[in-house]
Amino acid sequence: MADDTLFVEVVCADGRVWEGEARSVVARTTEGDIGILPRHEPILSVLVPCAAEILTTTGTEREIVAIDGGFISVADNRVSLISPHAALAKSISLYEAEAELAKAQAALNQGDIDDETRRHYNRALAQVLAAQKAGGKR
Repeated sequence: MADDTLFVEVVCADGRVWEGEARSVVARTTEGDIGILPRHEPILSVLVPCAAEILTTTGTEREIVAIDGGFISVADNRVSLISPHAALAKSISLYEAEAELAKAQAALNQGDIDDETRRHYNRALAQVLAAQKAGGKR
């Protein structure tokens, strides 16, 4: 790996979702959006539901990943996005994600505020954000 690239891995409970070399990574933490470039200072931060963006080394291709929380770790030009659930935007139907988000929102509005409902909401929100960012079709 060259000193001007990052090795990026996206890992969830089901396994590795994506890995490869990249020029940059953008994700959302509890403190706001963070951009990671080569030679970034080491960090460990909590992720919130988001559509993480990975600019690959081709410079023209980007991977959008739905992240429903978890952590980002950066050290020695290596970025790890670790989440309970993650999915590539190109595998997400915006229509289905919006329907799931509406169901989860309705459950929350009815007072169903248990951990499973919150996880459902976070996962659906992340998928909607990723599908929208990737220009998803309904």
